[in-house]
Amino acid sequence: MPMSTRIDSAIHAALARTRTGGSAPAKLSDALPYACTPGGARIRPTILVSVALACGDETPAITDAAAAALELMHCASLVHDDLPCFDDADTRRGKPSVHRAYSEPLAVLTGDALIILAFETLALSAASHPARAAALVALLARQSGMPHGICAGQGWESETHIDLSAYHRSKTGALFIAATQMGALSAGQDPEPWTELGARIGEAFQVADDLRDALSDETETGKPAGQDALHCRPNAVAELGVDGAVTRLKDILSGAIASIPSCPGEAALAQMMRMQAERLTPAFARTRARV
Repeated sequence: MPMSTRIDSAIHAALARTRTGGSAPAKLSDALPYACTPGGARIRPTILVSVALACGDETPAITDAAAAALELMHCASLVHDDLPCFDDADTRRGKPSVHRAYSEPLAVLTGDALIILAFETLALSAASHPARAAALVALLARQSGMPHGICAGQGWESETHIDLSAYHRSKTGALFIAATQMGALSAGQDPEPWTELGARIGEAFQVADDLRDALSDETETGKPAGQDALHCRPNAVAELGVDGAVTRLKDILSGAIASIPSCPGEAALAQMMRMQAERLTPAFARTRARV
């Protein structure tokens, strides 16, 4: 089964549980899959499954549950990020954002419901491996909340003085760290050696996103551009300039590949990382990096 099919099947299976067991509010029921599909590149669960495969993937059911839970958490964060109280974004992935399509109250509930569904998905996987599932729940919670998870990342935007490194580590890096750690843990391996890889991927993704926000338009990104400048958010382009941000991105990606821990599938994982780096790096950044 192709990895993308495997991941999407796990996500759809989780979403299907929200439509069983009797009557439910129709609009909220519709908003949940709307927020998760189409799924874009599914970068985080792809990294998670790739790490699990590199480590042997001895319990595929646990891996699938972890991948689905991670993507559900990511989708929830996007729904909340787009709300008027944060980015007030009209579009996401080339279509109206959830609060535009369904209303602001339903968008709040959609994000909340997806977060709960993420943890339910991990909890249900405990039947096959209770200790591993419990550890995955704790890991995802740690990278989603405080003091260093995605909630902390959003919280930094309300501070007068912002630590850019801590902000990027929380807002974007946290779920990439979760991806590499949860992938290793799903395969029965120690997650800690995989922290650096996730952190580097997350930092690279944030720098690339800063470049896109500054230099691309909505037709390219599927979401409003120029948001960092509009909301006076800290970003790599403002701090380093375009050329400095491009150089930083290239250095981070090189370091990410070099940081892959020794494992049976190390070579295949490195190749996957190179492919993801190519996809991650905007075309204008690749051009500048060669100059």
